[in-house]
Amino acid sequence: MDKDLSKHLFRAAGVPTADWLMAPATVDEVRAALGFPVIVKPSKQGSTVGLSIVKAPEQLAPAIKAAFEHDDEVMIERFIAGRELTVGILGDAVLPVGEIISKNEIYDYEAKYTPGMATEEFPAKLSKAEAETVQRFAKQAFDALKLRGYARIDFRMATDGTFYCLEANTLPGMTQTSLIPQAAAAAGISFPELCDRVVQLALAKRGEGDR
Repeated sequence: MDKDLSKHLFRAAGVPTADWLMAPATVDEVRAALGFPVIVKPSKQGSTVGLSIVKAPEQLAPAIKAAFEHDDEVMIERFIAGRELTVGILGDAVLPVGEIISKNEIYDYEAKYTPGMATEEFPAKLSKAEAETVQRFAKQAFDALKLRGYARIDFRMATDGTFYCLEANTLPGMTQTSLIPQAAAAAGISFPELCDRVVQLALAKRGEGDR
């Protein structure tokens, strides 16, 4: 849940991620380090709660104030224009890449939880090399955070084809229409089988701890 710590670990593992600062930061500091636009968000929240796109310097202070209402740490991150991609990890298996196409500028709270505000494509329309690259980064990110069981790693693909890891979702949605089940279905894994495999992974880890 700690996005700041996660990004440090991503960088150490060779996983590209957008440049960032932690608040407090002045307009001049943000302009020099990141430029505008930027994303301002609570560092330890999910579902894009408290997140803002800041396109102009005068919007920065209100956005930081709003984010601090949800957390005691706030991240200011360079905005990456491009495609929204997600990669599910299930044990040692990397699932097919998915693309999230939002009607909003980003996949924000409204787009996530309002029917019809976003569509998902599994597998994403990527070249074989592109898909393999982002899958490799996803597994590196998963391992860098010492995750286990299952998780979803989210990315932006910039217009120049560069991938940027946004964050890891360690408790992704598990309804039949959620992203991880859609990725599993694209890999030929049914929803009941997916649930069973998640449980089996948890039991296997528990068994290791008992020895």
